[in-house]
Amino acid sequence: MTDIVLTNARLVLEHEVRPGAIVIRDGHIAEIGAPARSGVDMGGDLLAPGLIELHTDNLERHIQPRPGVDWPHAAAIIAHDAELAGTGITTVFDALRVGSILGTDHDRYARSMAREILQMRPHLRISHRIHLRAEICSETLAEELDEFGPEDGIGIVSLMDHTPGQRQFRDMEAYARYSMGKRGMSREVFEERCAQLIALHARYGALHEAAAVAAANRWGAVLASHDDTTAAHVAVSAAHGIRLAEFPTTLEAAAANRAAGIRNIMGAPNLIRGGSHSGNIAAGDLAEAGLLDIVSSDYVPAALLLAAFRLGALWGDVARGIGTVTAAPAAATGLSDRGRLAPGLRADLIRIAMPGGQPLLRETWVQGRRVA
Repeated sequence: MTDIVLTNARLVLEHEVRPGAIVIRDGHIAEIGAPARSGVDMGGDLLAPGLIELHTDNLERHIQPRPGVDWPHAAAIIAHDAELAGTGITTVFDALRVGSILGTDHDRYARSMAREILQMRPHLRISHRIHLRAEICSETLAEELDEFGPEDGIGIVSLMDHTPGQRQFRDMEAYARYSMGKRGMSREVFEERCAQLIALHARYGALHEAAAVAAANRWGAVLASHDDTTAAHVAVSAAHGIRLAEFPTTLEAAAANRAAGIRNIMGAPNLIRGGSHSGNIAAGDLAEAGLLDIVSSDYVPAALLLAAFRLGALWGDVARGIGTVTAAPAAATGLSDRGRLAPGLRADLIRIAMPGGQPLLRETWVQGRRVA
């Protein structure tokens, strides 16, 4: 293949931003050097590694664009893939819920959806991997986990305990406002749902947690916790061998994770809005305390790039901010072939202009091919 030279760029390296050029060969970065005399002129724009997304609910939004609407899955996957490419994400761990409650809108779908994603991967713009969100407070988690195997290449298994009255939903009034507002529940229906979830946790909680940990170990997947609130939660996580903590809700939990060698992930919408919609700790507070390691777009894909620059401004270090959405998530999930600008790594790249100081994505490249 003919070499592609991207020149007159500001390269976002691990610890600095400097002028330079990148040579792409056979889908990989072949050389990094000073600006070249010929090539594709980047016009002084930033050239950074492609973004790596570890936890996004975005696919579910495409599957069910409105309550009760089941969109064709292939069409949903294609639209989701195109949207992510258009926001600079070049690798995504698609979060699929495993664990259902019979007779509710939480129907089983993960096995069939994962199969469709795996079948479509060769035809999609970006790199898709599977993240299973193991709902502890459910009826079918153990049997759904048994439908997967090592051949599925599960990358992440997160332990999701949404039992009312603890973790993310320890503030029951905040939980009531969230649930009733999102799903149009009456107070009576909300209270009935809470009672059902608490009963499910009492019956299945310990069994499901053990099953999810065992499945992740069996598949070689990275284990993640979710909504840690206390040091006691973190102690349990550490005993399970958890390496990622998604959205810790307190400074206490985030500090305990850091002490245990567990990386803290916070949501980009939290950072951009200046706080959590559930009333939990602000991502910016963890960033200022030096306890934020990785950022996830969560439910707004376009927020990921913006959040990286917000952190860069907060820390006075653009390279460090970009690292929370590139090198750090790559290292946390064992993706040693991407996440940095270095010879031999995949040419997953994004070009970013900064009109008025606002990041504007111009191009997305995956393995040396422009996809957006």
